[in-house]
Amino acid sequence: MAEINLFLIFLGSIFFDLLIGDPRFFIHPVQIIGLYIEKISNFFTNNFRENKKILFWGGFIVAISTIGISFSLGKLIELSYLQLRNNFISGLLILFGLSSCIATKGLISSVKEIAKLIESKEINDQNERIIKEKVQMIVSRDVSSSSVEHLLRSSTESLTENSVDGIFGPLFWIFIGIVLIKFSIFLPGPLSLGFSYKAISTLDSMIGYKYDYFRYLGFFSAKIEDIFTFIPSRLVLITLPLVGSKLSEYISIIKKSYFDGKKYDSPNSGISEAIFAHISGIRLGGKSKYKNEIIEKPIINKNGDSCTGKKIELICELILRLQFLWIIIFVLIFFINSSLIQ
Repeated sequence: MAEINLFLIFLGSIFFDLLIGDPRFFIHPVQIIGLYIEKISNFFTNNFRENKKILFWGGFIVAISTIGISFSLGKLIELSYLQLRNNFISGLLILFGLSSCIATKGLISSVKEIAKLIESKEINDQNERIIKEKVQMIVSRDVSSSSVEHLLRSSTESLTENSVDGIFGPLFWIFIGIVLIKFSIFLPGPLSLGFSYKAISTLDSMIGYKYDYFRYLGFFSAKIEDIFTFIPSRLVLITLPLVGSKLSEYISIIKKSYFDGKKYDSPNSGISEAIFAHISGIRLGGKSKYKNEIIEKPIINKNGDSCTGKKIELICELILRLQFLWIIIFVLIFFINSSLIQ
């Protein structure tokens, strides 16, 4: 019974995120995780910036401690809920906690807002500054000198890549926790795995870079994120065409997306960007500025159209469709698994 209640809380957290997003009265776990990562990372960079070996192992300490603390907090709340027989307060904490791990509303709303600002308003100096500030909040590249076309591409690339990190990755690992906890309450559960994945994703976004001292400090964080996002990104690759309009080209699109995505250094971000690019018919990749360095990413779907507000709307719709498909699959797997165990 407790496992069914946990699964219902999981479903409730998904719909809570879709309807409400991140409530302002609730301190977001990412803020706490980010503050911890910032403080401990600053200690290593301020004191050992020139020592590659210390930075390397310091990065290991940052990664393991952040994930360990996040996992332990989630596990503590899970055990409180299960051992106190579906305690209401613990149940609410799990609901809010799981919802905070999923970023559907926040991600889609922020990118849609940028697209509308670009396409519905006259681009003068003031509007351009506001748009660039909003884009800079969701990307790691420097967009201070970007054109309107590049701002749209940057927003689209962030949307497609972060759909896995912020939506489908957490959904996958939370569901794995739902399955595992059915066998023992002491196994990793939905909140402990959800918090852990959120910590991994935050680590990668904050220190998982390949330039300057980050290549040493963020090495473990980047590799761990690669491992834990590997399966979710492949699942998006094979399921997204099922909710698109090109189902008859299913195998062809998957092949094209896979080979385009493999051109990227990251084993996951290229694939997630590529499948959305091929389904929506857009071209991604090209030159972007990071710090003072110009990096040219491989072109994805070279015959596709340029990014537009309408294309962003389409991608947002695809994300929502795919999320509902995953929910249906989760429900089927959960109840089939329950009947088999009984």
